[in-house]
Amino acid sequence: MEILFVSHKYPPAVGGMEKQSFELINNVALYLKVHTIVYDNKESILTFFFHLNRRILSKINDNPRIKLIHFNDGLIAAVASFHKGYDHLKRVVTLHGLDVVFPFPYFQRRIIPRFNVFDRIITVSQATAQAAQSRGIDASRILVIPNGVDPVLPSTAVIPENNLDFTGTEYHNLNGNVTPLPYFITLGRAVRRKGFSWLMEHVIPAVQGNFKLIMIGPFDHSPTLTERLLNLLPNKLYHLFTLFLGYPTDQQDMRKLLKAYPEQIQHLGKVPFAQLKQLLAGAQAFLMPNIQVPGDMEGFGLVCLEASAAGTIVVAAELEGITSAITHNHNGLLLASRDAHAWITQLQSILDHPDHYEKLGQKFKCNTSRAFSWDIMARNYCQTFVELCQTL
Repeated sequence: MEILFVSHKYPPAVGGMEKQSFELINNVALYLKVHTIVYDNKESILTFFFHLNRRILSKINDNPRIKLIHFNDGLIAAVASFHKGYDHLKRVVTLHGLDVVFPFPYFQRRIIPRFNVFDRIITVSQATAQAAQSRGIDASRILVIPNGVDPVLPSTAVIPENNLDFTGTEYHNLNGNVTPLPYFITLGRAVRRKGFSWLMEHVIPAVQGNFKLIMIGPFDHSPTLTERLLNLLPNKLYHLFTLFLGYPTDQQDMRKLLKAYPEQIQHLGKVPFAQLKQLLAGAQAFLMPNIQVPGDMEGFGLVCLEASAAGTIVVAAELEGITSAITHNHNGLLLASRDAHAWITQLQSILDHPDHYEKLGQKFKCNTSRAFSWDIMARNYCQTFVELCQTL
């Protein structure tokens, strides 16, 4: 059986959807014959979409055994829903979250219903499935297949020490003191739904003890020209543009809080992947304090699984797609979103009882490794593809 994967989210671009698309294609290729049309940044994205219908027809003409086409997200599926010439093939799309809830009225009224032309709509979480169904997508076409996670990360870690300089990607002991300094860690773009500024303002200052919050991910420590221009837009346009661009709308508040709590909170920006793995493995806990933002959602929470696979306790908001990645007391700890008291109490407990939570982290690590992998995800997709092509 032969499959054509069509993706505009693919390496060399970096991101969660690019990672999922790469792993899906390469792992399915272990079981089925795979063809691809992927965006490689060698042309503009508009050119890629403009020529996509023609390229699909050319690909299936050259490879007449192709039985099914998979599209990697709602944006490319929206474009493909207007294509002509390959209605005889089965068509599948994966929806990730924002590509369902994006609050543009035309998209919600006119485009989302068109997803019913696809034979199967795969969602990465139950929350995304519910969001799709509530917007008129036929429930009988929806199937939930969670994302996977990389193989278990190394357990050896670089542990920051008291009075260390975190301003770069190297850690320098400034006074010879080598007493390990406990640290919590966050990871991701500073978009509002991640809840980073909420955590920085309402939780971290109230936790007692000598520790740090280390934040990792793209971050502009000074306002950029793009930020200044976006700030000139009316509120509704600002919300739409920043959601569409994935723009880090939490940065402005985070900058103020970084200045307010310089001893407790530091933002490292991006770090090399090898070092990120070590930092995850050495953290007291990985924090994902998401909050609800109208028109946005956390489709799955892949980074929670990556942290859990490193043996790190995951403390996350019990919200949206995160609950498809983390099960409370099975491979992480879920707390109510915006419940400052619950978050303060839990982080204090982790600091006060490190041995207990280190053992719990190893238990959760095993549970994550058993339940989630890219191979498990790929085999679920393969089963779906085969069953779909066997139907008349």
